[in-house]
Amino acid sequence: MITQSTNEFSGKRVVVTGGTQGAGYAVFEKLAAAGATLVTAARSARPDTIPEASFVRADLSTAEGANALAHAALERMGGADILVHVLGGSKAPGGGFAASGDDVWQAELDLNLMSAVRLDRLLVPQMIERGKGVIIHTASIQRRLPLYDSTTAYAAAKAALAAYSKALSKEVGPKGVRVNVVSPGWIYTSAAEAMVKRIAESSGGSEEAARQSILDALGGIPIGRPALPEEVADLIAFLVSDRAGSIHGAEYVIDGGTIPTL
Repeated sequence: MITQSTNEFSGKRVVVTGGTQGAGYAVFEKLAAAGATLVTAARSARPDTIPEASFVRADLSTAEGANALAHAALERMGGADILVHVLGGSKAPGGGFAASGDDVWQAELDLNLMSAVRLDRLLVPQMIERGKGVIIHTASIQRRLPLYDSTTAYAAAKAALAAYSKALSKEVGPKGVRVNVVSPGWIYTSAAEAMVKRIAESSGGSEEAARQSILDALGGIPIGRPALPEEVADLIAFLVSDRAGSIHGAEYVIDGGTIPTL
């Protein structure tokens, strides 16, 4: 675990997408504990773990949802010093490429790519005006190791997000804004379990068989387990801190050694 002082992010204004559950909540919790002021959003009602002042009910896969979260960040905090995009996931059915129609593809792109693009357009200009800011885009190792049975569209969206992030880093780096990508492998979250259930239902097999099919498709995880949300949050907390002041335009993979090549 990366240690940090209890007030390292005191005075920092942070927007975290996907901050009510999984790795996003782990990021929210870690930065809040280190003194940051935060705002996040979800389509569902506010969970008890998120303070009312830090929550916006909004669907970030839509332009309206991005506008709502950006407006709240500007109104409640005066802007954002740190923008962490953790939102993502896949609800595509199993069955390979032919099982996903245009509606599935559009939904996967809106959630995993356009949610970040839209929010960046709304909040990054204020960072540029101040000459300082940090952006993290959470992609996935699936941009390099796509699982064809059910997450082809998700993998393609995350590949596009990584390319977009690199382009953005070249544009805004000279203006004082750092941009980096974090690409997790399999994270043990409720969303991961939901994917296991979908694969089991579509194949007619057991959840254990579905879980093993994911491990087989990934080629195994050398350390023997998925990453924990808190481990991903540790990495992100370092990258958005002043300690990582010279890290820019980079991608950090946290996958337990899943990707077998350099």
